[in-house]
Amino acid sequence: MESRSVALVTLGCARNEVDSEELAGRLAGEGWTLVDDAADADVAVVNTCGFVAQAKKDSIDALLEANDLKEHGRTQAVVAVGCLAERYGAQLAEQLPEADAVLGFDSYVDMSSHLRAVLDGHAPASHTPSDRRKLLPISPVDRQGSNVSTPGHGDLRRPDDVEIASPASSPRVIRARLDGRPWAPLKIASGCDRRCAFCAIPSFRGAFVSRRPSDVLAEARWLGQHDVREVFLVSENSTSYGKDLGDLRLLDTMLPELARVEGISRVRVSYLQPAEIRPELLDVMTATPGVVPYFDISFQHASGPLLRKMRRFGDRESFLQLLQEVRRRAPYAGIRSNVIVGFPGETDADLAELEAFLTEAELDVVGVFGYSDEDGTEAETYDAKLPDHEVADRLAHFQTLAEQLNEQRATDRIGETVEVLIESDGTGDGDDGEVRGRAGQQGPDVDGETILAIAPGSVAIGDIVTATVTSTLGIDLIATPTAATR
Repeated sequence: MESRSVALVTLGCARNEVDSEELAGRLAGEGWTLVDDAADADVAVVNTCGFVAQAKKDSIDALLEANDLKEHGRTQAVVAVGCLAERYGAQLAEQLPEADAVLGFDSYVDMSSHLRAVLDGHAPASHTPSDRRKLLPISPVDRQGSNVSTPGHGDLRRPDDVEIASPASSPRVIRARLDGRPWAPLKIASGCDRRCAFCAIPSFRGAFVSRRPSDVLAEARWLGQHDVREVFLVSENSTSYGKDLGDLRLLDTMLPELARVEGISRVRVSYLQPAEIRPELLDVMTATPGVVPYFDISFQHASGPLLRKMRRFGDRESFLQLLQEVRRRAPYAGIRSNVIVGFPGETDADLAELEAFLTEAELDVVGVFGYSDEDGTEAETYDAKLPDHEVADRLAHFQTLAEQLNEQRATDRIGETVEVLIESDGTGDGDDGEVRGRAGQQGPDVDGETILAIAPGSVAIGDIVTATVTSTLGIDLIATPTAATR
């Protein structure tokens, strides 16, 4: 069979990155040549994001840009996959004829055949969306026996039944690395059982399903063999991990095992729900060598009454108490969160609660989003919607506040000792001669960096350097090495 080439263009979150690398592993196993640049590929597969309005726009722009390559490069077809494709399917295909196919999650297992059909002029029918929560049993424990497609989970059959003949994969792992970074996201679960009024993710990602610990550990070992030093555990809700396997303490027991995987020096946990964080989990996250002091906690707001309207739990007092428990165990922990302003019915009193919380919380990073209606959500039906200009004003105010508070938090870290994972050695294009990495308190991509006062090329990508923070640049830390690399 003629070898064809494919490029995967990934938008959105780290969960999507895992899905793209699984697709890459499947396609490599079917004889496809993986290329970095869509202009050099026969097919450009765009893994879209469907989370909020701006993410949808970015995904559509990426599809249009890939389509332009058909006039100037090798590219013959553009295929949309991912959350936007799963969420809108045929509707997206109708409104965006530039996409040669729009394929949902159920197409991933046989993606090679679908792409060859597209190139042969026989594109499969566009995906028909449905509420993926209804595809799985209501009882979480019953979900483990389901064959419903869950991207990023590899093959759902028992390991002894899996046969993958791919130079990019192992019998237990279906994945191919698409970059040379010294860290990689590792999916531990998919979907969500929460019913937040503003969020559409459960409808197109489905109900919550944990991966078996043996599969997570097998993939971590594979990543450790492929130059990954830090694994970034991702899901829609990591604090629910194990509930469908009959044991909510599975994350507690799995973290030490992950930290002992050969080649892996750091384990980072993300997407924690404040109402589900248990003291025992805090103990493991703060006392296990190799698990970094990092807490990605989804607060969303701090006003108790407004959080109830959002179908969430908590308030300023309980959130501050949780942060106190984290810092009692790990005084120098990095803590990040996201908040929404402009939710229907949000009052001045609600805003005052949020501002007081952010001021007292001393978070390292706060992402601020302005509310917008999402198709099919409960909040879309709410009254008391705020005018767009009012949402924009609130967004601007809290973004400015968050920036100021986060920069102050960075300044407070001057004098601290940090462990920095080197991601740029200062010699590459675009490095500007600066050696950059991330401290344990800094998550990938959006939480700032640490700039090391060290000569370019004196350390290698993937090294971990002990350093002292000496100054800051915005939320970025500037540090001087104090110990040898490892």
